[in-house]
Amino acid sequence: MTTHKTDNDTTAQNHETPVEITPTWKRDFPYQAASEEEVTRREFARYLVLGASSMAVANVGLAAWTQLRSINVGEPRALIALDSLAVADTHLFRYPTDAEPAILLRVSDDEVVAFSQKCTHLGCVVYFEAEEDRWHCPCHEGNFEAATGAVISGPPTRPLGKIDVEIRDDGMVWALGVVERS
Repeated sequence: MTTHKTDNDTTAQNHETPVEITPTWKRDFPYQAASEEEVTRREFARYLVLGASSMAVANVGLAAWTQLRSINVGEPRALIALDSLAVADTHLFRYPTDAEPAILLRVSDDEVVAFSQKCTHLGCVVYFEAEEDRWHCPCHEGNFEAATGAVISGPPTRPLGKIDVEIRDDGMVWALGVVERS
């Protein structure tokens, strides 16, 4: 007896259930989280925008806080004897608190000036360059006038924080307080 294939036999063969082909990456990394399928592209984009917006608002808030915060004006206190500091020499001290570096410069025989040692651009430490007669911030090449603390060049837009100082009759240099600048 011979068997002949009919059309019904080929139809049955062509309609087999399709075999699911697993992507290569899924075979290589067979890990699956319980909530893996729950985040849509739209939700992901929403979370991404929300996160970026939160970071932007936080940065604006931080910038506003650093510009608008009140400055401790400090209490008067003795710094150094004037005769122990030569003209064009500097003296490092902390004022108005122990966490804030400051620097005193003897400009002439009877004149001294003091400033916060923090650059007004990003808070790097400034130092005095006697040969240039200026305060210099090496971080971003900011320069300030020696006597006034005004900006000469570089990215800083505000002058150095000035500390009011005086030479008393006994020859001591006193810090009187931080000068508020607008």
